[in-house]
Amino acid sequence: MAQRPFVDTHVHYWDLKDPKLRYAWLERDWIHPILGNIDAIKVLLYSADQFVAETRFQNVAKVVHVQAAIGIEDPVEETKWLQEQADRTGFPHGIVAHRDLAGADAAQTLERHRGYANLRGIRDFGQGDYLNDPAWRRGLGLLAEHDLVFCLDTTWESMATVRDLAREQEDVLICMDHAGFPRSRDDEYFANWRKGMAAAAEAPNVLCKISGLGMCDTAWTVDSIRPWVTACIETFGVERCVMGTNWPVDRLYSSYGDVLNAYETIISELGEGEQEALFSGNAERIFRI
Repeated sequence: MAQRPFVDTHVHYWDLKDPKLRYAWLERDWIHPILGNIDAIKVLLYSADQFVAETRFQNVAKVVHVQAAIGIEDPVEETKWLQEQADRTGFPHGIVAHRDLAGADAAQTLERHRGYANLRGIRDFGQGDYLNDPAWRRGLGLLAEHDLVFCLDTTWESMATVRDLAREQEDVLICMDHAGFPRSRDDEYFANWRKGMAAAAEAPNVLCKISGLGMCDTAWTVDSIRPWVTACIETFGVERCVMGTNWPVDRLYSSYGDVLNAYETIISELGEGEQEALFSGNAERIFRI
């Protein structure tokens, strides 16, 4: 059990039985292009109730749900479902919803998302070189007026572009998910990843979410993830880092308590205020929860 309250900034819920929702990555025959076979988590329902039951001894204070529905006809249906979960159980406290930012109806869809009290951000898995698409960039700019965080899935190869994008959109907070999703654990990759992270960190409105480190280090240990967690904190500074678990995806590689205990061990040499900021304070401030 974590010794201090934890705010988890990256969890996923779903309901495969609801015809208004769709989760292409959880469909029976779909194989994840990076993680491979993830059949072990393809249960019909993983809602706030299941999450709370699984984590109730882990000192989880609040959570931010990040878009799980992929291939859904209307992404606002997921936000509606999540808000219903929150109203009934208290979880999630923040919702990061999906919107195609290059779409002609981006502004209208954002307004519909904003009808739900717990909306705090947007995620968009764009296609191709979408970070340089003028239409997509205009859509990203819409988030500033609504004080929404953009959660970005990226890797080190694109982090200089992320920096330039953030400088152009200086009023939008951009949170890089999964510590830049490092795909390999060899020394050369680590060096390139650190350079990319340093480039992204040059823009003060780019944040780092330390999460999901088990996905490409499936037999991870505290020592194997320590350099990555420490580098994130050193590069972005304590005040620009938040922590998450990527639950229940990372259950494929560990227990929830294992992840929190590892985080606490790795940051234990920091000051008490810094540890509290990483575990809860920064997430509460950034996601306004």
